[in-house]
Amino acid sequence: AALVTLVSLSDSDKGLSSRWQPEDSQLRLKLLPSGGKAGGKLKLSIWKGPGAGLEKYAASLDAGEPADLSPLTKGGPPRWKEKLETETRLGADNGAFAVDILTAPMENPWKSWMRLGGFDFFADGRRAAACTWMGDVWLVDGMGTKSGKLSWQRIATGLFQPLGLKIVDETIYVLGRDQITVLRDLNGDGEADHYENFNNDAEVTEHFHEFAMDLQTDAAGNFYYTKGGRHAKDSVVPQHGSILRVSKDGSKTEILANGFRAPNGLCVNPDGTFFTSDQEGHWTPANRINWVKKGGFYGYMWSFHKGKKPTSYDPPLCWLHPRYDRSPAEQLWVPKGCWGQLGGHLISLSYGTGAISHILHEQAGDLMQGGATKLNIPIFPTGIMRGRFHPGDKHLYLCGLFGWAGNRTQAGGLYRIRHTGKPMHTPLKLHATTRGLVLTFSDPLERKRAASADRYSIERWNYLWRQQYGSKDYKLSDGKIGRDKVSVKSAVVSKDGRSVFLEIEDMKPCMQMLIRYKLTGADGARVSQEIYNTIHKLGDHSKAAKLFD
Repeated sequence: AALVTLVSLSDSDKGLSSRWQPEDSQLRLKLLPSGGKAGGKLKLSIWKGPGAGLEKYAASLDAGEPADLSPLTKGGPPRWKEKLETETRLGADNGAFAVDILTAPMENPWKSWMRLGGFDFFADGRRAAACTWMGDVWLVDGMGTKSGKLSWQRIATGLFQPLGLKIVDETIYVLGRDQITVLRDLNGDGEADHYENFNNDAEVTEHFHEFAMDLQTDAAGNFYYTKGGRHAKDSVVPQHGSILRVSKDGSKTEILANGFRAPNGLCVNPDGTFFTSDQEGHWTPANRINWVKKGGFYGYMWSFHKGKKPTSYDPPLCWLHPRYDRSPAEQLWVPKGCWGQLGGHLISLSYGTGAISHILHEQAGDLMQGGATKLNIPIFPTGIMRGRFHPGDKHLYLCGLFGWAGNRTQAGGLYRIRHTGKPMHTPLKLHATTRGLVLTFSDPLERKRAASADRYSIERWNYLWRQQYGSKDYKLSDGKIGRDKVSVKSAVVSKDGRSVFLEIEDMKPCMQMLIRYKLTGADGARVSQEIYNTIHKLGDHSKAAKLFD
């Protein structure tokens, strides 16, 4: 029997005018306010079935008043009434940095797995919102105080693996694999009553590896996040392996750059460029810290390509050997006025090792190059995912989790790093010139050791960009597996004792260099670090030489 469709519409107070309009082989119902009223109530019934049953169904239609749905727009009683109290545990402040633990309620009545993948502060600085990888969002009260109690309130659940959160105009936006969701509290009890779809342009497949990471905004109010590619498989949707921009009103999404395998975190720069990390794997010979420009391709061939596939890639700011960091996460700028001499500098978080690195960088023509060195901050017990500097106390707050391969296996955590004002004894700048390397430190060095060439050791090597997972180290000298030793001919210390020129006779570009040194500060402190760096171009030595006149 032929199927028919019956549509019935009833309007209670004539506050709406209706019109049926055929359009593109469909019947569209258009509703408009009428009679000077702002709106009204209506009831729409739709039935589809065999024609023989049409009269029977039509007779059963209730022509009564449409139900009043307004109570459902005002929020309901709280689902999670209990607020959980934890404490802030202060760390020792005998070094340049102190680490405080903002204890999370790992044991809670709802067995919520507290693997924290994103957070942000409200304007008052006392409160923050944090999301867990399992789909919850929590309010945290008591932030921005040196010590004391923290109050945790579960306010939402059921989101799809959220790994980014941003608060805009006191409203919480959460990034899941499927969409950006706005959480609306309709009755002021703190809980989200309405989970509003802000933008669901995200292209989702069943593949486990296509994480949606981080959530940031620019000065114009646009939103940005990263989308992972498929592991060991070619892309099937255009967004695989990309950086995405969502308009301020959520109406459209644009792919800005691609070629990413697993970009965990995003730093939005004022000039329209970005920093993001990527992880060693297929078509990614080592971890990358990328300086990203719109339209760039960053190496992962199994990200999406429209038309002919590329035969080369935009190089990273620096490669990072997996021995240094097996899985870098977000990069962020230290605000000027924070953290002493590191104010205005770039740092990088590590999911894989739980460490914090300073990213030394310099412009090299149209490229950016530099390296990474770990700050003297205790290693965290969980992988660090996201960081934000507090609007009030100016300290760095961090959240993290353990969810896939990594060295730090605590399920999750929330932390604060305080700069104590004590000497950092860390590199601030690295310049590669035609004659060698210039290192500038935060604090003066003991001159005798710093001027001894045998206090430094340098190696360099290249990687092979190919489909296979990762890469061996390959010598520049003969292309064979291994590393070249680089001889430091001499070491010259600047007058202020903060810079050292390492003379190297055969300076040349390389994908990876490892610089080690064992020095002493002028105050007797031990200064022993490693720098993993990349050289794309050699700079003019005459500019660097002015430090040593």
